[in-house]
Amino acid sequence: MSKLKAKAAASLFERMGSRLSDPTLSEEKLHELVHAELLAVVEEEKIPLTSEERLRFIRQVQDDALGYGPLQRFLDDPTVTEVMVNGPDNIYIEQNGKLGRAPASFSSETHLRRVIERIVSRVGRRIDESSPMVDARLADGSRVNAIISPLAFSGSTLTIRKFSKDPYKVHDLIRFGTLSPEMAELLHACVAARLNIIISGGTGTGKTTLLNVLSSFIPEDERIITIEDAVELQLQQDHLVQLESRPPNIEGKGAISIRDLVRNSLRMRPDRIVVGEVRGGETLDMLQAMNTGHDGSLSTVHANTPRDAVSRLETMVLMAGMDLPLRAIREQIASAVNVIVQLSRLRDGTRRVTAVTEVHGMEGQTVTMQDVFVFDHAAGIDANGRYLGRTIPTGVRPRFAERFSDMGINVSPRVFGGPEIGTYR
Repeated sequence: MSKLKAKAAASLFERMGSRLSDPTLSEEKLHELVHAELLAVVEEEKIPLTSEERLRFIRQVQDDALGYGPLQRFLDDPTVTEVMVNGPDNIYIEQNGKLGRAPASFSSETHLRRVIERIVSRVGRRIDESSPMVDARLADGSRVNAIISPLAFSGSTLTIRKFSKDPYKVHDLIRFGTLSPEMAELLHACVAARLNIIISGGTGTGKTTLLNVLSSFIPEDERIITIEDAVELQLQQDHLVQLESRPPNIEGKGAISIRDLVRNSLRMRPDRIVVGEVRGGETLDMLQAMNTGHDGSLSTVHANTPRDAVSRLETMVLMAGMDLPLRAIREQIASAVNVIVQLSRLRDGTRRVTAVTEVHGMEGQTVTMQDVFVFDHAAGIDANGRYLGRTIPTGVRPRFAERFSDMGINVSPRVFGGPEIGTYR
């Protein structure tokens, strides 16, 4: 079958020629033309296939010619959230929170390289032996990382983190169990009150998804500037400026870093600055922005607990190359950050907010914090291995609740563990 597919693909390229890369053709029209030409190729070659096999065969050749080959069906499947390719013969997918090997493979390393090049070329990036690593994105915003030889010893490696075509709303996260209605109401109030919020979590815990949801709470009449390595946030507000960093060119020049963009954004009259993720010296610039009148900023950081998030911020400030004493850095963090939202991916595959923590201030050399919500691990797991616990209020009323009162933002008593029970609206 692979020989037939290769022969059909060669015939297709011969028949269509330059029309395959004609910029005047829409994607829909191009797919129609390719489908019609493939039907003609199958008829001419007299390939012995049933009608069902013929349709599947045409779809596979079409995916190879225009799409992403054997990955296409996983990218089209809404239940698949991540696709991982470890060389041409090993494809793994995450489906419904579980990781497993997929019943698919590439025909060769050359086939896999062709798909990688097709992905990166569509966003103006390049990948070759002189530049063997690349971050890119698909047309739907899905995040792509590719690494090829000589760095990838076992074969070209491709990782695609899919994004929902329809951005998740807060009600979706409540339905999934990621957030409780009380937490949703509190976080909505925190964004409205222009508190500075850091979302903390490990890889694949849903930090960007939650950042997108919290960003949706920003009022329509505010100017929002988002800064990302690869544009992923799907904000719906009209007054939005999206900035994306740029890697160096083939001569090693022309790179624009996240730090450069954060500095530049301060001159763009932002009401809100949303940084997709801080992972280096830009952390110092972001904290300084938070401390100099740019309230209501949002960002994410890789860390396993709120306390670890503060330590990570300290380390990344030091990466800025400024010779600052540790106490001064901690004072900046304590003054700038109001709330840390901790996301975790539990063993049952679910993603949960396991803590909402207020950053209090300083006591001696220590940044003090208090939990407003914590995850109840004591509830155990059910027969299917799913966690029964949920994130519950600690009963502590945070200091920033006074800011809600000052700004006329009403929060139900149930949010802080009061008796009133209801649903988030």
